[in-house]
Amino acid sequence: MSKLAEYRLLEKHLAEQLQALEALKGDGALKKEIEFETKLRELLAQYGFSLKHIVNLLDPQSSARSQAPVQTTGKRKPRELKTYKNPHTGEVVETKGGNHKTLKEWKTKHGSDEVESWLKK
Repeated sequence: MSKLAEYRLLEKHLAEQLQALEALKGDGALKKEIEFETKLRELLAQYGFSLKHIVNLLDPQSSARSQAPVQTTGKRKPRELKTYKNPHTGEVVETKGGNHKTLKEWKTKHGSDEVESWLKK
């Protein structure tokens, strides 16, 4: 599409939108809504309230509905401390998870099943 054709198309759309805007300006219902909003905002400013205050005053549960639901599954229980004792060296490792450097080395060297058998009860 040439620049001239694009310009004329946009000009046509603009003229249609301006015509729709003029039609709305003459609408009595729009004038009433604008007048109501203006008076409401003046009244809110006079008493130091915001729209949020009014909504909470008229419908207190609306704020609870608008907020995203918070998942309350509770806290995860703390991991228990596990103690491993290497029978070959006598070295003791205490850990709450399996991401312990020494424990990993033992599992690589001796195998996971054997190291798990070193767990103290």
